[in-house]
Amino acid sequence: MKKMSRPVNLAAGRICRAVDGEGPVPGDEHGGNIYRLSKELGIPAGDVIDFSASINPLGVSERVKSAVMKALEDAPHYPDPEAEGLREELAGFHGIDPGSILCGNGSTELIYLIPLALHPARVLIPVPTFSEYERAVLRAGIGRTEIRFLYLQEEKGFRIDPAEFIEAMQEGAPDMAFLCNPNNPTGRLMKREQVLEIARAAREMGCLLVVDEAFIDFCPGESVIREAGGNPCLIVLRSMTKFYGLAGLRVGYGVFPPHITEMLKGLKEPWTVNSLAQAAAVEALRDSDHARRTEELLGSERDFLEEGLGRLGIRIYPSEANFYLLRLEGAEVVERDLRRKGMMVRNCSNFRGLDGSFIRVAVRSRRENALLVEGLSRICRGYS
Repeated sequence: MKKMSRPVNLAAGRICRAVDGEGPVPGDEHGGNIYRLSKELGIPAGDVIDFSASINPLGVSERVKSAVMKALEDAPHYPDPEAEGLREELAGFHGIDPGSILCGNGSTELIYLIPLALHPARVLIPVPTFSEYERAVLRAGIGRTEIRFLYLQEEKGFRIDPAEFIEAMQEGAPDMAFLCNPNNPTGRLMKREQVLEIARAAREMGCLLVVDEAFIDFCPGESVIREAGGNPCLIVLRSMTKFYGLAGLRVGYGVFPPHITEMLKGLKEPWTVNSLAQAAAVEALRDSDHARRTEELLGSERDFLEEGLGRLGIRIYPSEANFYLLRLEGAEVVERDLRRKGMMVRNCSNFRGLDGSFIRVAVRSRRENALLVEGLSRICRGYS
């Protein structure tokens, strides 16, 4: 990576710098730990209704289950370390070069490998967003990397403005920047051309832009994955956790410039994507019927949730993903009361850039969504 001069002072209150050794907001955790709540309430883990992790409510398809069962026959053998079959399937699915694809144990493995391989001196991260970008940079830099945060404005619905992001890159001179699109936890989507505008600017500045498209399967037309091969400063990450429901199997992948692919391979541990995960991912990509049913279900359930939550007077931020960021009075108390009913939502107080007024809820089945609206209705009435 090229050396940069010290960045100039940036707009106070909008962009700030992490001091050396400063880590992510304390207590940061991810959703989805149904086992902890199961133990707390003394109920089976399967009885917990998990709105904290934004996973396809249909789960994995029957075709994927069959593929996993068949793959068990190969359990005595090591998995393909190159995940060649999966990469070929992904290349055909996206219309890209299989040589540009690197698979990982979820996209999180790749998020950690990127700064470890490239040692960025200065990094730009818009917040609130997925906390692992900051963690990965700090772990790789061990206090030597300067992180600047572009704080998204609530009055603008936490929307990422391309012009503001480019301005932040110009002023801060980062050699790496992260974008989550649609963004987690806000659900806001940048249009494909907006992301490409930022990617072109990043290329001109010599800044590596990492675009995390973990939720883009819910709006696939806005992906920039096919453009990654033509821009040496663009990396696109994808996850098979959300849309395909493979959270427990851990499958992710990225599209990288050739020189970066080789650097990551040199650092990557072998066999991080097991045989069952590879087989499941291949079949999931082929199962277009399951994808169609997922889109239909989420379309109707998003409408149901928006209407139900709107009637309660809860502020809902626009989302193009399978979750919503909510602002409501006593959010932390609401989260606690829902837990007592066996329902988990994501407390967002430990996202940098948010406070205790926010929770995030996933879109699930009609029965589960109705239970959430009913539970919130009873809790909200208790405040009135």
